[in-house]
Amino acid sequence: MSKFLLLCLIAAVAAAGCAPARMTPSPAPPPEATPSVIPISPTPTETLMPSLTPTPTPVPSIDEVIEYEMKGSFDFFWEQANTDAGSPGYGLIRDRYPGGEGIASIASVGFGLTAYLIGVEKGYITYQQAYERVNGTLDTLLSLERVEGFYYHFLNIRTGKRAWNSEVSNIDTAILMMGVLSAGEYFGGEIAEKARRIYDGINWRWFVDENRDLFYMGYVPEKGFEGYWDFYAEQLMLFILAAGSDTSPIDPAVYDAFTRHYVKYGDGQPFIHSWFNSIFTYQFSHAWIDFRDYVDRDGVNWFDNSVEASLAHYNYAVRMQDKFQTIGPNAWGLTACDGPDGYDGRYGAPPSGYDNTVHRVDDTVPPAGAIGSIVFLPEQAKQAMLNYYSIERLKGRYGFKDAYNLSKNWFASDVIGIDKGISLLMLANDQNDFVYSVMMKNEVIQKGLQRLGFDRVKE
Repeated sequence: MSKFLLLCLIAAVAAAGCAPARMTPSPAPPPEATPSVIPISPTPTETLMPSLTPTPTPVPSIDEVIEYEMKGSFDFFWEQANTDAGSPGYGLIRDRYPGGEGIASIASVGFGLTAYLIGVEKGYITYQQAYERVNGTLDTLLSLERVEGFYYHFLNIRTGKRAWNSEVSNIDTAILMMGVLSAGEYFGGEIAEKARRIYDGINWRWFVDENRDLFYMGYVPEKGFEGYWDFYAEQLMLFILAAGSDTSPIDPAVYDAFTRHYVKYGDGQPFIHSWFNSIFTYQFSHAWIDFRDYVDRDGVNWFDNSVEASLAHYNYAVRMQDKFQTIGPNAWGLTACDGPDGYDGRYGAPPSGYDNTVHRVDDTVPPAGAIGSIVFLPEQAKQAMLNYYSIERLKGRYGFKDAYNLSKNWFASDVIGIDKGISLLMLANDQNDFVYSVMMKNEVIQKGLQRLGFDRVKE
């Protein structure tokens, strides 16, 4: 990943006060319903004696905790979308809540489109409700300003116009396309047709520096292209989407060109790591693409790679538990998130960079870090979720808040769309492979894997 562009984005986001989608938020929703409690009065002959033994607090099951987080995460996407049918921004979803009012991110929309499918399967909403919301959102996406088919990172949620002079982002467009294609695959019919029109409108090769066979990271009309996807990160989906295109497919050399730097942590196995080693980089593409049974031409199984990366994060937390108040075996998975000093994309754990010095650790832990790795380390992720659920200040209207830091007695006030998204999608995959079952049937994904030389090794 380009250090230059990411640091520039971090600085820009700090000034704007909103989270980027990891190189990567409509009207106020109704208040939460308060369950009615009907007191039972004692009968005239009943004598109530004071209890000397406090009633123990019930310990929730992991299934209850998972349902709490899934429903809360889904509600974020459903409630924090623009639902004004006459608005040019209908269907756009806030980047974060309650901060960042009026700002949507296209990555949040991508996660949200897939979240609606999960909502149908879980019974949170009806098929017809999801269909109407998705159909209207795709109409909005077809009408928005695009550059060679790519979308601006941040948009005004009401007008759909570019916000903050943000960049045209290929990775955020890729996340959006995963949501668009998942909806098309699920509903079929006119939604599939609209989804394909949106996808086919992208000129993937335009974003490639042909002299280096590398994707640029962003394009700013006032400046030009910036940065490169020159190191492993969350961009696997970008290569597969671009290779699967019938209108402007990339050469497989673009997939081969980024740096694969192998290293191990402690006694673990060597794995290909990302620059800051933020754990989200091992998760985002895997939210939709099931790499378990595939190896590339170099024999790399990216699912196994994410298992090793997640294990490195967990082992680091175990090793650091006596140094920090938050980090430990029940609070692990360091990743880009809000912190006491604002949003920071450098949060991560060793190994990082080429010498383990570029990541940042200050005892801030985001619940999405461990939750997003539930398909890789299920037991360790579940024990972390039970811990997070026991911390009342970490819980809110939309499930777990973005992050917390016990050393500084700090708890995030916001939730962030992409963190709610990776939590929800990975929890759905852990339950029954739902997102995988939808996306792995998609023609674009299968064609992209084939053109890049991925082989299926298990049947």
